[in-house]
Amino acid sequence: MSGADKTNVEGKTARERVYDAIRFHLSEETPIKTRRDAVAARLAARPRGLTPERVAAKPAGDLRALLAKHLAGQSATVLEIGDSNGVPGAVAGYLRGQNLPQRVRCGTDGYLADLPWQNEPTLEREFGRASADDAVGLSHATAAVAETGTLVLASGADNPVTINFLPETHIVVLEAKDIVGPYEDAYLRLRARFGDRLMPRTANFISGPSRTGDIGGELVMGAHGPRRLCVIVVG
Repeated sequence: MSGADKTNVEGKTARERVYDAIRFHLSEETPIKTRRDAVAARLAARPRGLTPERVAAKPAGDLRALLAKHLAGQSATVLEIGDSNGVPGAVAGYLRGQNLPQRVRCGTDGYLADLPWQNEPTLEREFGRASADDAVGLSHATAAVAETGTLVLASGADNPVTINFLPETHIVVLEAKDIVGPYEDAYLRLRARFGDRLMPRTANFISGPSRTGDIGGELVMGAHGPRRLCVIVVG
């Protein structure tokens, strides 16, 4: 006899008890309209779930510092600049410091497109999905979670998901205003950007460059993604 067919002290099998519960919840004692109205009201109200007070209540400056601390602890480089006009110079300077070519792969992101790239005439930008030959990728983050030092990158033609994984060096531009405390607020940013009940095909949550210690207990960088991660925080 299977576990589902074993009887209890009332002489009913587990299967029969499940069916009894379903019948009860479909009965007039709990009308289906009442349950539907309750679900609709909750979806409309969107009550905020429980979030950790240690990050949810922090001021913006503290969130920025916490994010930078976590990113640095995860072997990422954090560059802070005053405004977006300094992004091209920060990108070019980082590449020179790492002895990397002045060439980046990026998408059609409007924020990145409007930056004054003419200030760095030797810096080349190539557009479209990344390939295995691309050394450096450039992305614009939708948000960042200070709680864990995690970047939130939404996929699309503006920021192809391949840029997150194929180039050995990944540079991510992040507006300081897009730094949030807990993960729950990052999902709110995604909803605000893409609209009600809509999401990008993928949303990648990235914490530091790729690493693994699974093989022989030795830390290996770039096992399944970039060896280097540089985050440029703007504003």
